[in-house]
Amino acid sequence: MAGLLLAVLIAAGCTGRPASTTAASTTAASTTAASNTAASATAATRTVSAKAVATKARVARRKTTPAPPARVTFSRVRAADGSIITIATFTGPVQYVLHNGSEDPGALAGPVKAGPKITGSSRTRLLAAFNGGFKMASLAGGYEQEGRIARPLRTGLASLVIDTSGKARIGVWGSGVPAPGERVYSVRQNLWLLLSGGQPTKESVLWWRWGGTVGHAEYVARSALGENRAGDIMYAASMSTTPGDLAWALARAGARVAMEFDINPEWVQLDAASRPGGPLRAEIPGQWRPADQYLTGWTRDFIAVEAP
Repeated sequence: MAGLLLAVLIAAGCTGRPASTTAASTTAASTTAASNTAASATAATRTVSAKAVATKARVARRKTTPAPPARVTFSRVRAADGSIITIATFTGPVQYVLHNGSEDPGALAGPVKAGPKITGSSRTRLLAAFNGGFKMASLAGGYEQEGRIARPLRTGLASLVIDTSGKARIGVWGSGVPAPGERVYSVRQNLWLLLSGGQPTKESVLWWRWGGTVGHAEYVARSALGENRAGDIMYAASMSTTPGDLAWALARAGARVAMEFDINPEWVQLDAASRPGGPLRAEIPGQWRPADQYLTGWTRDFIAVEAP
């Protein structure tokens, strides 16, 4: 009997695991799990840190990269008939302001802020200024300034639209402009499009349809306003040219859409500075009006181009 008990005890000793070995295995497993958890946490921390560093780098680049300056560049082209056309392209964060003339639209515009001359802080930001459109009496389109209607806007006519931020664009009123929800501030209409889809319109070659000229001449002072694919506004003018020449010149310079502005030598003028607030120069060869005309005051509406 004692022998049988001894055999059972021996068998039990052979098949059972020592308590110390089991504890060691449990401890090792716990240590491995903890290490894996720590490694995962470290990897996650590294990922978050990398993202944070990348974000900070992007923010730093935005802060250190200077904004493009407000500027105007000039070019001159000669049409096949000999007309020399000056083109001014406004780039960078420029803003546009429609100014009321003392006589036209005059009192029709009501008590607006931007009057017949450029003064104060607007003068220190002034980059350029150019003529507006036909007289109100010509019935060439509507006129809205600072939300006040001097002449009702007409569907289907070419329109320079300026929003409350000072950004400007050109289009056909009621067909593309204004855009839904667009915060319109000022609108200057003048006849129909001179250029559409980058191509001169059929009407552009019919010079007699583009306003009464001095002596009913075909070649007189004329101006136009275009917009290129980047959204930059382009002013084109000559003291002796045709509507077709203006359309051709603006298309050649990259404009996608354009409209005619004022005509005849008394009214066509472009004044610009090499930097915002700098001295102004008359930029159209043979221009009648002096470079400071819009600073001393003018009878007709005009557009000022300002740095923000």
